Amino acid sequence: MTLNDRRMLLVHAHPDDETINNGATMAKYVADGAQVTLITCTAGEEGEVLVPDLAHLASVHQDSLGAHRVEELNEAMSILGVTDHRFLGGFGHFRDSGMKWGEDGHATVMDDTRPDTFWHADLTEAANLLVEIIRTEQPQVVVTYDEFGGYGHPDHVQAHRVTTYAVALAAAPSYRRDLGDAWDVPKVYWTAMSASRMGDGIRQLRESGDLTSFEGMDPDNLPPFAVADSDLTTAIDGEDFVDRKMDALRAHATQVEVDGPFFALSNNVGNKVWATEFYRIVKGTLGDIGPSGFEEDLFSGL
Repeated sequence: MTLNDRRMLLVHAHPDDETINNGATMAKYVADGAQVTLITCTAGEEGEVLVPDLAHLASVHQDSLGAHRVEELNEAMSILGVTDHRFLGGFGHFRDSGMKWGEDGHATVMDDTRPDTFWHADLTEAANLLVEIIRTEQPQVVVTYDEFGGYGHPDHVQAHRVTTYAVALAAAPSYRRDLGDAWDVPKVYWTAMSASRMGDGIRQLRESGDLTSFEGMDPDNLPPFAVADSDLTTAIDGEDFVDRKMDALRAHATQVEVDGPFFALSNNVGNKVWATEFYRIVKGTLGDIGPSGFEEDLFSGL
């Protein structure tokens, strides 16, 4: 397999999820000649608007946030160099389901969700839309969330379910021949963050006197998207692309405060946290292990 034969497909729930989780990875592989395809399942219509002058776009007002977030996504992908990005079923096919915070501190389904939301999508119908893309693009690598969607957001959970089902269906030669020739994806990964790296970063910030970056996070009791290193398999070094990742995050202005307390950049600790992107292999064979102690190329071994 030559460098230009490599094909990666990422499935995310809303605009901005892709850059937060995989921005450096996407930019790195695009720069290295791989084909990167992003599938976004909703336009994020229920997102919180962080820009006061754009508050009127929110679902409780004009309900036009989705169209604006498409523009943000276009700009972010331009910064990362990703030219193939699509909405599952087309723009507006599935609506953002929204979320609420549960008593356990994790995101969960709201009490009332519209019937056209992604959460209520028929699993087979949604998977078939992705099956056709998988069979057409024939990616060697597929990336999506774990079964909890990182932190419980219903659209992240549904993206995991749809992707997992679609990968299985796409490989079955007798299934829906009208959707293309069968394609068995060689490697599937779930996104993750390193609990040790995030915890150490927070401790360094606290020791330096920075009490606001990663505000509210206990380095010894991190959210579930921070995964124990023993469960991580792959680390993509995106140091050369972290600035591009942060610029792409800035493009998602209604949703992300890059200079806010979560995307900490003080003392360059934030850069170290966000530059290396971690993964868990869940289908396929792990490739070569590099000096980091992890597989360092998602296509390794293919």
